[in-house]
Amino acid sequence: MPTGRERVVRAIVLVGFMGAGKTSVGRALSQRLGWEFEDLDDRIERREGRSVPEIFRDAGEFAFRQAESAALSDFLQELSEGAERVLALGGGAFAQERNVNLLKSGAVVTVFLDVEAEQAWQRCQQQAGQQEIERPLLGNQQSFRKLFEARRPFYLQADFRHDTTGKTVEQVAAEIVQSSRLKKRQAGGGETQ
Repeated sequence: MPTGRERVVRAIVLVGFMGAGKTSVGRALSQRLGWEFEDLDDRIERREGRSVPEIFRDAGEFAFRQAESAALSDFLQELSEGAERVLALGGGAFAQERNVNLLKSGAVVTVFLDVEAEQAWQRCQQQAGQQEIERPLLGNQQSFRKLFEARRPFYLQADFRHDTTGKTVEQVAAEIVQSSRLKKRQAGGGETQ
């Protein structure tokens, strides 16, 4: 966690490129901490009443980014009311200045899940084939790498960086708990290691 005065942390927000493992690590991390897990794309879909690919197709990326910021604002409002959560952001959310500013104003720790571009591409291809996931910005491998390289400097602004290459989901989740010095909540509000 950044040095200086102690702050209350109500959320860990996972950032990184598509295929970095944000959802898988987020679920494992939420179990370790006893916090709820949420994927921001799921919140967007509930708010908008349609899927992310439909928003991109019907209204365009600009409209999606507006919906994304609104959903993030709602999430942060819930934190101010006492909720504790792990949140996985979509790959482009942390590359939007307004979202970064929202996150800096909240009681959150941001964690960049870093992965090599080739491994991210392979994971996305595998997911798309197995789970029939539509990723509007997946494109071809060359455009994928170009977008990856354009977004990486934004991700590096996160509070922590964890390399996921060659690690299991559980290993990455354990590293995040250790580096953020957060403890699991017990029933009744106490903390345990």
